[in-house]
Amino acid sequence: MRNALGLMLASVVASLVITAVWFWTAAPHAKVSAPQTVAAAPAKPLPPTPPAAANPAKSGAPRDEVETTGSIAEKLAAAPLAQMKPACANPDALGVARVVEIDTTGGPAFGFEHFKQLDFLTDKEVVLTFDDGPWPNNTPAVLKALADECTKAVFFPIGKHATFHPEILKQVAAAGHTIGAHTWSHANLNSKKMTDQLAKDEIEKGYSAVRLALGAAPAPFFRFPELQHAPAAMAYLGSRNIAIFSCDLDSFDFRAKSAEQIVATVMTKLDKQGKGIILMHDFQKHTAEAMPTLLRRLKAGGYKVVQMKARTTVQTLPEYDEALIKEIKLPVASTRPVGSVVQTVSR
Repeated sequence: MRNALGLMLASVVASLVITAVWFWTAAPHAKVSAPQTVAAAPAKPLPPTPPAAANPAKSGAPRDEVETTGSIAEKLAAAPLAQMKPACANPDALGVARVVEIDTTGGPAFGFEHFKQLDFLTDKEVVLTFDDGPWPNNTPAVLKALADECTKAVFFPIGKHATFHPEILKQVAAAGHTIGAHTWSHANLNSKKMTDQLAKDEIEKGYSAVRLALGAAPAPFFRFPELQHAPAAMAYLGSRNIAIFSCDLDSFDFRAKSAEQIVATVMTKLDKQGKGIILMHDFQKHTAEAMPTLLRRLKAGGYKVVQMKARTTVQTLPEYDEALIKEIKLPVASTRPVGSVVQTVSR
């Protein structure tokens, strides 16, 4: 009986050994282990890549899986920013080649017609600038031409004109253009009758008018009427950290008898100089008419537009804001929510 029991135990052990060997050598482990991968707990976040290894191509470090994953994450994070940029409907548009940000501390001056210090444009680069607006029909026509070519400009509005047509100036801002100022009444700040106080009034009232019309502070960019740069006024603008603009080439569009003449003048000067800040006037009818052709000529000539923006905005002086509101009764943009101003009382 003991022998029979021993044989039975031996048979059981042998069966267990054979089953174990078969399981580890012949069983389909991939199918068994797959659910473990799906149901596994999320991996812990990867530690940040050390600065020295952030760019393997420059540091010489091997491109391992961690660095590749970091690179993909950066690209994915950048995608929404690219999507925020409005698409241009014109596939052959002039566009904007680059955007520069200006630190206006101390009142830097631009435009080789009067100032030679800051040469930031490269060959075939231009800055489009417009004075004396906003004005009905003409300014909107200029805005349409710029929008059709998906490009940007700097506008220097006259303060009085801003109070006459704030809705047009708001269109300029809504289109993404840079807005500075061009005095209150287009007075010559370098005339013999102009005192320092009168010049200050012209400058500050101009900025207050633009701010009140926009409902937002403009850029600290300023252009003197008639390009008459009064030394005392220049010093004052410097103390206010406002950049001064002359130009590299003047279109003289206010003298032109036709749109074709403006295009010819600008392109002749530009082809000779090779680059520059272009002075035009959105107040002028012929300028508005010339813009579609001029922008196409710039594109065909290989020219590229640079948009100038300011790092900060102008802080207008409260006394001028208040005086201007009383003087002209300008409707200031409301900061109250719509629901507190307009309510439905009956349907």
